Amino acid sequence: MNIGIVCYPTFGGSGVVATELGIALSKKGHQVHFMTYKRPARLTPFMENVYYHEVSTYEYPLFEYKPYETALASKMVDIVLHENLDILHVHYAIPHAAVAYMAQQILKSRGKYIPIVTTLHGTDITLVGNDPAFSPVVEFSINFSNGVTAVSNHLKEATYESFNITNDIKVIYNFIDFERFNKLDKNHFKMAIAPEGEKILAHTSNFRKVKRVEDVIMTFAKVSEKMSAKLLLIGDGPERNNLEQLCRKLGLCEHIRFLGKQSAVEELLAVSDLFIIPSENESFGLAALEAMACGVPVISSNAGGLPELNLDGQTGYTLPVGDVDGMAKRSIEILQDPEVHSKFSEAAYAHAKTFDIHNILPKYESFYQKVIEEMMAQA
Repeated sequence: MNIGIVCYPTFGGSGVVATELGIALSKKGHQVHFMTYKRPARLTPFMENVYYHEVSTYEYPLFEYKPYETALASKMVDIVLHENLDILHVHYAIPHAAVAYMAQQILKSRGKYIPIVTTLHGTDITLVGNDPAFSPVVEFSINFSNGVTAVSNHLKEATYESFNITNDIKVIYNFIDFERFNKLDKNHFKMAIAPEGEKILAHTSNFRKVKRVEDVIMTFAKVSEKMSAKLLLIGDGPERNNLEQLCRKLGLCEHIRFLGKQSAVEELLAVSDLFIIPSENESFGLAALEAMACGVPVISSNAGGLPELNLDGQTGYTLPVGDVDGMAKRSIEILQDPEVHSKFSEAAYAHAKTFDIHNILPKYESFYQKVIEEMMAQA
């Protein structure tokens, strides 16, 4: 198949999933064309069967803001026609699903019929999409997509509750590439971070309020009262300054490392003993899955789709949002006993294997084929 993928090119979950999906499809011989305003973070400069088409916008005195959506629609039309694409897969409803519908109608006027698959990732539904300024467009775009997927059952149900959706939504979970994320022996690296054998706790996110990274720090503070430990904060975002101030207030700066955005996050997870993700809302929890693939138990909130991934009492523990005391107690319970930690580590890895990209990829291929066949029957 010739597949067009539209996504945000950032380190966020939707961009990561879209990029990794495209790369995996290319390895199976599909032609994959990425369309966005800059090269996706996980897309290396050259890969066989992978093409990147930058969407350029230009300054014009009439426009206060650059008309990215119009430029993107035009780029979609151009690539579909000249690369003879079979399907468009857009990630994140705003604005990609609406723009894809516009491009589809333009192409239809030129005698080219192409189906659209829209994947919902989370805040495009639960936060931004619920804004009255966007909700009518989001609802329309979902209903007029030829196929719709969601990354968890929770997100599927939240979409039906938030909008008047008449379209079917298929749940296809996020996935992990075990060729990249695995239980590597990185003891030399671990010694550099924790030279005295301290336990290493980790967290990865975009440091937005919804991620509740302050709860990670407060949990770590309580854990460090009971044992020697280090905390790795991977990522960056609007809350970083506040988080640094909190570390200074607690006197924990020498034990907490702000590592910024990392392209090789798997190497940091491979040396971690515990992963903490206390989000207020999480449609799936890709960061937690990446940790589990490295054999790292997870302490998470029970929000959104996290309980579908982090099995309470097996791969880690899920607790109510904001329950710092409970998260610290469970963290200590796992970390202080090597046998308990080993049990949770093995279970986390085993459960992560069910999300292996080789298990999930055929579901996307089958869904694409179904949507294409339905479009051909209607054309």
